[in-house]
Amino acid sequence: MKISRRILLASGTALAMVAAGYVGKVYLANAQANRVVNLYSARHYDTDNAIYQGFTKKTGIKVNLVEADADKLIERIRSEGANSPADVLITVDAGRLSRAQAAGILQPVNSQALRSAVPANLRDPNNHWFGLSKRARVIVYNKARVKPAELASYEALADAKWKGRLISRSSNHVYNQSLIGSILAARGPQATEKWARGIVGNFASPPEGNDTAQIKKVASGAADVTFVNTYYVARLMESKKPEDQAVAAKIGVIFPNQRDRGTHINISGGGVVKTSRNRDAAVKFLEYLASPEAQAIFARSNNEYPVRAGVTLDPVVARMGKFKEDKLNASTFGRNNAEALKIADRAGWK
Repeated sequence: MKISRRILLASGTALAMVAAGYVGKVYLANAQANRVVNLYSARHYDTDNAIYQGFTKKTGIKVNLVEADADKLIERIRSEGANSPADVLITVDAGRLSRAQAAGILQPVNSQALRSAVPANLRDPNNHWFGLSKRARVIVYNKARVKPAELASYEALADAKWKGRLISRSSNHVYNQSLIGSILAARGPQATEKWARGIVGNFASPPEGNDTAQIKKVASGAADVTFVNTYYVARLMESKKPEDQAVAAKIGVIFPNQRDRGTHINISGGGVVKTSRNRDAAVKFLEYLASPEAQAIFARSNNEYPVRAGVTLDPVVARMGKFKEDKLNASTFGRNNAEALKIADRAGWK
């Protein structure tokens, strides 16, 4: 049977139109997908909204925010698998970023903008995650009962002279696990466990409460020294509440280990989820978070240190002074978290 060439041409044109329409719809769908970033974040700071709004204003890409505890978000992404809507995971502490990487839920990102903005020690060596803000873990002391010259290092906190004078939050908290992980990298397992036993032996009371609670106990005289993240101190210093100002007036801050490796630095950070459907937008979002504009908001609004050089510090944070940072790669103490917790458990640090 003969088929008219005109019919074939018409059929071909129709098929081409259908194909073009399909391709157009796919292109449109992809374009629309890249106008949104689904963010899973464990940062519970309302001030971060200004950063998200700045990103949307600059790029037109909307940020859909889901907030929850870091471990819950990691498990949620893992259990959602290929169906996860998440594009970016942001959390606090390199320990949690290492857990996310170990769970296989992050993908490497090849971004010159991120590598230029984020120092090598504050990002994963294989670019699965990047630090976005910093916090130092410092010693806080009661100015009426302690002379700053008495304490030069984290190791000194285990000295017998501090027996019954030291308090801390639980070792179950990731902040302390990362600190122990950094000491483990510097001193090795035996010395670190000896140090942890000394810490426990010096406790004035069992670990209880968050970092702010430790500061207030030191100010009240319930203990003489503790160790906390810098932004907890800054919040009290800038508070307009008389009771907070009274606490801030009674305490001093020491940046430990200035004569050797430097003060332990931890991070908030983020990475692109392995199954992201909006990868291009997700990478743009991380790059924006490392931009001077966003870094200034991190520093100004939550009393954190920017990871990017040249960004002005919050005035309250700046008043604490300059200090030498421990340049240990965050991935190292992040990976050490599990062993750090075992050491703390053996030492009786609950």
